[in-house]
Amino acid sequence: MKTNISHIKFDAITGLIPAIVQDHLTGKVLMLGYMNGEAIKHTLDSKKVTFYSRSKERLWTKGETSGNFLEFVSMATDCDEDTLLIKANPTGPTCHEGYDTCFQEENKSSAHFISELEQIIIERKNNPVQGSYTTSLFNSGIQKIAQKVGEEAVETILEAQSNDDQALVYEASDMIYHLLVLLQAKGLSWNDVTAQLVKKHLKKKPD
Repeated sequence: MKTNISHIKFDAITGLIPAIVQDHLTGKVLMLGYMNGEAIKHTLDSKKVTFYSRSKERLWTKGETSGNFLEFVSMATDCDEDTLLIKANPTGPTCHEGYDTCFQEENKSSAHFISELEQIIIERKNNPVQGSYTTSLFNSGIQKIAQKVGEEAVETILEAQSNDDQALVYEASDMIYHLLVLLQAKGLSWNDVTAQLVKKHLKKKPD
């Protein structure tokens, strides 16, 4: 994330730079806005994505009226340093017309759902909720959580030998969920697992 805006190339006439906003979890492009130096500083300080409104001629925090804020995650420039990429977590529809994105796309991606699920698990770990199954798992300790992963793995193996594909998918999803909880309980994350998979892939010699 770049916080030193001195290297950013603002438009010489308007003093603005285009900012593409992308959902941190799904990867969907949410909207395009414009920022000046003050808007960037306000975004970094408030952790809510703020633009410069060309029509209102003032700073404008997305969601200041609707309550659908864009919670700031990171900021980067392109190779020419004249366009920003902002990653954020939306708290509601981004488009003022009620759409998930300003391009009328649905902001969902099954490929990124594990990251979203992991964030929920982290939230339950850091802020326990009475009656939450995830919270109860963390309270039970590492041994019990590891035992649940083993139980779900056995059930997955058993269903793999049956003719019920839906049951196999169901048990596999339970196994992955409990594995995510176990990783968090150990202070690890899904990214640690995927990084190891990448490492193994790169080391693998061609057949």
